[in-house]
Amino acid sequence: RKSVNSMANLPFSESEYRGRQSRFLDKIPQDSLVLIPTNPNSIRSNDVQYPFRASSYMLYLCGWTDPESVLMAKHTGNDWIVSLFVQPNDTTAEIWEGRRIGIEGASARWPIDEAHSLAQMNEIVKAALTESNGVYLIQKLNDDIDQIVDEAMTSKSRQRNTYGMGPISLVDPSSILDEMRMCKSEAEIEVMQKSANLASMAHSLAMKNTQVGIGEWQIQAMIEGCFQSHGSQWSYPSIVGGGDNATILHYHSNSKAVNEGDLVLVDAGCEVDGYASDITRTWPVNGKFSDSQKEIYNLVLEAELAGIAACKVGVPWNASHKASMEVISKGLIELGILDCSFDEAMGDDLDGKTRQFFMHGTSHSLGLDVHDVGVTKPGGEGDGRLLEEGMVLTVEPGLYFASWREDIQVPERYSGIGIRIEDDVLITKDGPVVLTSNCPKKITEIEALVGSGL
Repeated sequence: RKSVNSMANLPFSESEYRGRQSRFLDKIPQDSLVLIPTNPNSIRSNDVQYPFRASSYMLYLCGWTDPESVLMAKHTGNDWIVSLFVQPNDTTAEIWEGRRIGIEGASARWPIDEAHSLAQMNEIVKAALTESNGVYLIQKLNDDIDQIVDEAMTSKSRQRNTYGMGPISLVDPSSILDEMRMCKSEAEIEVMQKSANLASMAHSLAMKNTQVGIGEWQIQAMIEGCFQSHGSQWSYPSIVGGGDNATILHYHSNSKAVNEGDLVLVDAGCEVDGYASDITRTWPVNGKFSDSQKEIYNLVLEAELAGIAACKVGVPWNASHKASMEVISKGLIELGILDCSFDEAMGDDLDGKTRQFFMHGTSHSLGLDVHDVGVTKPGGEGDGRLLEEGMVLTVEPGLYFASWREDIQVPERYSGIGIRIEDDVLITKDGPVVLTSNCPKKITEIEALVGSGL
């Protein structure tokens, strides 16, 4: 196995990537071939493509960000050899689309053993398949690879029929990698902290420059401009909902002005070296919460703090949601929004009366994907797996009193209020660590900040 002498500008060391590869391949039978394609290019309109984003599995295993590539791992009898099929250098293509790393660059500066041209992929993969008993392939990402494997699995060649050569099993390795990605290394946590810090900065900037009549799109532009000016990009399309629009969970048009007396709910995160942050804050555009807005905001904040406090090693995944639900259910009863018992408000979670106003979950995994991979509720029953050190999850309770809904009844003073507060939380043996703690969320902090930059 060669040593990479001059790593490219990658977020992690060679030993970090090699460790991931080794832990993954230790779970793969040595007579199997591993094939992991990156994401395909996607057309936006006519001949315009969406910006390319590499597969999270590719980023995790070797940090490769270029399109059309495929990672392959094959055991030689002595060791696993990790290869990349990459775009070869091509002057004409590079004139139009930008410089390519190429085969030599990939081989010399990436944490792999070999690099090959994509033009050789058919030949090399077919030969490797004849010597393999099984294939570990992430399907539906690369049509060429899917076809090569399908032919190898279904062919009636002399080699296959007479000598028993070729794969007889096809397995998706995603579940192995997903479980590995659940708990973050120290190096990953450092990158996620950078992502959280940048997202916190962007939200604070937007608060500082908010004023009555501002457009939702202008807040979006400030936040995403902050991401881009720091070499980042959004990790999901930003949600900016003013007034009643804040009661729409995945509001996306961001096209209305935010008026006097309205709150604005901003759900926006960025991506640093592939790792996502995910923050939601809600603030008054005039810089001052009304009494009714304060009542709901303080209830959601109390619920969020309870949810964060519940994030401890060894407790069930659903602990943060239960803690938040309990606080909100009690609060809704005390405010007179619900006229029922606490047990009726809680229900069995999905049918409790609180769910009229708090209809989503409280936590999801966070990492290379915003809704990161990994089984959190095996079998779909119970309170989920136990939290482990190194897991990162969001805590994001909310309350939504849409004036346009006819299926709910709320006091007029709360009509049109939508509030969500969300932070990114790292599980440690010493208790939860809020990665997004730099983003203000106390009422006094928010009121002091909103409009202060104008």
